Amino acid sequence: MSEAVEHIKSSDPQAPVTRKGYLMSIKSGEPIDIKDCDVHGRCRAVTDFEKLNRIGEGTYGIVYRARDSRTNSIVALKKVRMDQEKDGLPISGLREIMILKACNHENIVNLIDVVVGKSLESIFLVMEYCEQDLASLLDNMVQPFSESEVKCIILQVLHGLEYMHSRYIIHRDLKVSNLLMTDKGCVKIADFGLARLYGEPSTTMTPQVVTLWYRSPELLLGSPIQTTAVDMWAVGCILGELLSHKPLLPGNTELGQLDLITDLLGTPSENIWPEFLKMPALENFTLKQQPYNNLKPKFQYLTAAGLRLLNFLFMYDPKKRATAEECLQSSYFKEPPLPCDPKLMPTFPQHRNLAQTKQTTGQQTNIELPTISAILGSILKKRRVE
Repeated sequence: MSEAVEHIKSSDPQAPVTRKGYLMSIKSGEPIDIKDCDVHGRCRAVTDFEKLNRIGEGTYGIVYRARDSRTNSIVALKKVRMDQEKDGLPISGLREIMILKACNHENIVNLIDVVVGKSLESIFLVMEYCEQDLASLLDNMVQPFSESEVKCIILQVLHGLEYMHSRYIIHRDLKVSNLLMTDKGCVKIADFGLARLYGEPSTTMTPQVVTLWYRSPELLLGSPIQTTAVDMWAVGCILGELLSHKPLLPGNTELGQLDLITDLLGTPSENIWPEFLKMPALENFTLKQQPYNNLKPKFQYLTAAGLRLLNFLFMYDPKKRATAEECLQSSYFKEPPLPCDPKLMPTFPQHRNLAQTKQTTGQQTNIELPTISAILGSILKKRRVE
């Protein structure tokens, strides 16, 4: 009876593994232990990494800054959310691992390894560590990015998207908090929890993707078909946010988001978007009528080339919207001020500790620098003494 119970336990896939794997000898029929050097594909343990601090929370996981005990290098450790899963690894986690493994580009965050903890719920992605993300930078910067620096950032995002889209990958959650930057000014697209592969003909996907402020009108109107155009609309929102130094379309609800888009770009029609009246959500409401495009009044100091690029990114018809490849050829990036070299981008080594310092001290420490007159006065005084 006890042997039968042991057999049932051993056949249970959720039972803990209590013995090492083995092979059966062809000659003797006896079990042979597998040497560690002959085991391929074994995941490293998360205990090999020392968690230093929590740095953020992605769409499908919590992210930590950690130190690899083997190499002593600093990495980002992202825990895959498993709290809603009963049948193994969530499909979003599988997609993220598969897509990141398929990508190798300087403007896309690099997946180094997948490590595990003691339980089936402890799965971590080990990724390269980037010193800052654009969202926290924008919140803490005293002086906003210059137009030259904005061009540098957007160009790098476009290069990363061109690489992804050429491999039939849609990110579906582009926003400033998912754009990381190293201390050498290299911008990297991160958080692929909602990313998907697509093909032709297009298959239906859930429209409940992309953070609301960066969501394209076809998604807001319930279109089941998604293309790379949803990423390009988000690029337009990011460019507008960097140029205006605040979120461009900060809606609170989907209807409020549509109202903001309409106020900025005018009400769409079948003339500019042939599929407009076929959008599922239009059965429930009607968009308000606003006939004017207000991009030029909104960005008064932007050149004609810059306005053309924004209008191209904000095309209502997804089929006519700019692609990453087309944006890279825009004359906006070839006119003064020219995009700066990524190595000349400003660095912010202490911005992550800014909020913590304020909470600890209760006030921000102001360092008073001496004035020019004070410096000249001290020099004259020294000369008189001599």
